[in-house]
Amino acid sequence: MNTRLFFKSILILAFLLVSSASFAQKFAILSDIHVSPGNANEGKLKEAVQEINASDVDAVLMTGDLTNEGSDVQLLNVKGILDGITKPLYVIPGNHENNWSQSACKTFNDLWGNDRFVFTIGKLVVIGMNCGPFMKMGDGHIKQEDLIWLDKTLSEMVKPGMKVLSINHYPLLDDLDNCRDYVAVLKKYPVITHQNGHWHRWRQYETDGIIGLMVRCLDMGNSDYGYTIMDINLDNEWIHIYNKTIGSEPDIRYAYKINTDYYDTPQPERDFSVAQGFKVEKIYADNASIFTRLGIDKDNIYFGNSLGYLRVIDKKTAALKWEYKTTSMLFSRPAVADKVVILPTGDKRLIWLDKKSGRVVNEVATSGPYVADGVIADGILYQGGFKSFQAWDVKRKKLLWQYDSINNYCQAEPFVGKDDVIFGAWDTNLRSLNRKTGTLNWTWNNGKANNLFSPGNVVPAVIEDRVIIVAPDRNSTAIDRTTGKPLWRHHDPAVKVRESLGLSEDGKRAYAKTMDGTVVAMDTQSDDYRELWNTDCNYGYEHAPCIVLEKDGYIYAGSRRGMLAVLDAATGKLLFNYSMGSSEVNGFEVDPTTDDIYCSLIEGTIWRISKNN
Repeated sequence: MNTRLFFKSILILAFLLVSSASFAQKFAILSDIHVSPGNANEGKLKEAVQEINASDVDAVLMTGDLTNEGSDVQLLNVKGILDGITKPLYVIPGNHENNWSQSACKTFNDLWGNDRFVFTIGKLVVIGMNCGPFMKMGDGHIKQEDLIWLDKTLSEMVKPGMKVLSINHYPLLDDLDNCRDYVAVLKKYPVITHQNGHWHRWRQYETDGIIGLMVRCLDMGNSDYGYTIMDINLDNEWIHIYNKTIGSEPDIRYAYKINTDYYDTPQPERDFSVAQGFKVEKIYADNASIFTRLGIDKDNIYFGNSLGYLRVIDKKTAALKWEYKTTSMLFSRPAVADKVVILPTGDKRLIWLDKKSGRVVNEVATSGPYVADGVIADGILYQGGFKSFQAWDVKRKKLLWQYDSINNYCQAEPFVGKDDVIFGAWDTNLRSLNRKTGTLNWTWNNGKANNLFSPGNVVPAVIEDRVIIVAPDRNSTAIDRTTGKPLWRHHDPAVKVRESLGLSEDGKRAYAKTMDGTVVAMDTQSDDYRELWNTDCNYGYEHAPCIVLEKDGYIYAGSRRGMLAVLDAATGKLLFNYSMGSSEVNGFEVDPTTDDIYCSLIEGTIWRISKNN
């Protein structure tokens, strides 16, 4: 603990010295309860609810990770328990509700009305919001529209003499990719503390003078089940934090003086240099976050955002041409055809829209949300969904076939060959289907029952006779394209692959981005794993499932923190890094008319990378 924080944070001794005046606000804080039907946490949560109802707390804050996988069954189950709380209850989701949600994050909002809250109690404004990561591996991220809402809401609600309590699942630390933007807004107002969970342990910290507090989870191990009580006395300017083990008296954990004196922490310089011959430029900034890859044609860029809008902008001017509003966040790349764009939505629809006007041409309701990227080949859309994979005739708007034997959702773009379609899903399996009939050719999995090790968000690298994938089990695998039998599997603790993969234009190399921030080139022709080169991209720790793209002899790779790396494909030499922002790169697309490279960042920006010939 640094000196500044030590003098602001005094534990039991300070508590004994402070007057015993009654506190103005008292909250019970539940965090990281991780309830699944029938698990031990379910029963302990019910006990905690009974205690809280019998207590003198003013309100209850539930600060994320209500469930383990964010499924509808788990969310409905835990809501049934939390509905038994008789005190005012305010709930936000955590990463376990956002990252693996079978409803594409929609069910949480349907059940609780929103993924953010604000209320006043006395002279205190309490404000909390969602932080992702949203439907794929990533850091925490405050949506752009939520940052705007935070600033606007506090500017309207914070009157002279009032203070602010900030709530999130994530801390004001490097866990959040846009933490600096979040802190910059909070520092405009008298924030007395930022409270979060996520780490499953107690910790007090400081960010630019804002005191942060990580609180306990429901199950701390060794039969220690409980929650947190926070007492705030604005008149005496003290905050007291208690550990409340179920069945025991509250035990003072922290006591600290309210502070609203902030400072600016110096930030490292960002590198905006570009190698000669390249041009990297931001061409658009949205008012919401962008979780989709981009659709590109000769005139336009198509993308979806976190407000549920499909937006179409002019490629040259970045002017908005038209937009279409859905009722939930969008995660699938719009599929661009000759005259229409097909939008797979998070609210369980597949929508054909006229490319010029945005008019709805056709709409089909489906059984689940779409979060996968589809591929149009020879007039057929091949689209992964929730527990299904479909082939649609684009012009006739007709379902040609549907494969339904999938136990979870599809996410990544499929490979579409002459006779086969190959894709992964979050049910542990990689599948090959007959392209004409949708019948199963083969299924392969890594033998692990845990869905989180699935090849669910990797675009397969496919050559004539084999399929190469990487997955969260940190193995590189080559599979016989005809039989589905493994040809080789490679695991190297020094080369921790995950979900980021690409194929060279000649098919002779596959490129995988590792969790140590390197790009490794693999020989696709060899009968065994053979590494050709391994280049450090200066990313540090890395996990973004962004594809690796080769175009015209150059490799493009993107990081979880907006860093672009461009490498020479033949040698692996790093040509340059460029900092495009602070958030994850969603993927790279090639302009079909100019060969320029486009990408989007989660923070809501679109970038163009050009090569001057």
